[in-house]
Formats: sequence, C-alpha cells, structure tokens
Amino acid sequence: MAYNEQLTKRVRQLLADVPKVEEKVMMRGVLFMVDGKMCTSTGDDELMCRVDHALHDSLIAQPGCRTMEMKGKPFRGYVMVHEDVLKTKKQLQYWVGLALDFNKKAKASPKKKK
Repeated sequence: MAYNEQLTKRVRQLLADVPKVEEKVMMRGVLFMVDGKMCTSTGDDELMCRVDHALHDSLIAQPGCRTMEMKGKPFRGYVMVHEDVLKTKKQLQYWVGLALDFNKKAKASPKKKK
C-alpha cells in the first residue's frame, strides 16, 4: 500500500487523545473518521482536510494548499495540503485543528442499508 507512513503516524499522534477516532485504510492512504464523520486523511505527499466552506477560499490562498478534486471536479470544503508546509508539529496541528473544528458541526453521511 503506497501512502506516506510518516505523515500518517504524525496525524495519528495528534488524534491520540481525540475520542471516537476510527482509521480506514483506503487505496492510496488512511482516512481518519471522527465521531463517524470524515475528518482528515493522508496520502502520498498530501493531507486532506474537511473544512468549513466559509474558510475554503482563504485556506486555498495559503502556500501548499489547494482544493481537492475527484475526476476533475472540485470539492468545496475539502482541501489538500502538501507535506512541504507540514514540517513542524505546529503546522500540522493547524490543519488538523481546522478539520477537527469543522467535524463538530459536520453532518455524517447517511449509512447505506445492507
């Protein structure tokens, strides 16, 4: 599985004292669910953060941050942060903190019936 194990370990350490954290290994990374809601994930060289829509434009103006895209479609409220701007614990805490702050008001996706 190709994902950034060092970045994943750093995020895991930041979330160690957060209740209701669940990890899901994905094809190219590790997704961290908090309270049943997507919060953040690690991939090859970026951290994905689910953030408040109202902050989106100001966040993507910061160095190393861009809007997440899937199949060419931009997803507002989801940002990708390059590991080059996550070198210190304080930098990583900032981004994970934004995701945790939004997680408190985010709605969980409806569960699919089996």
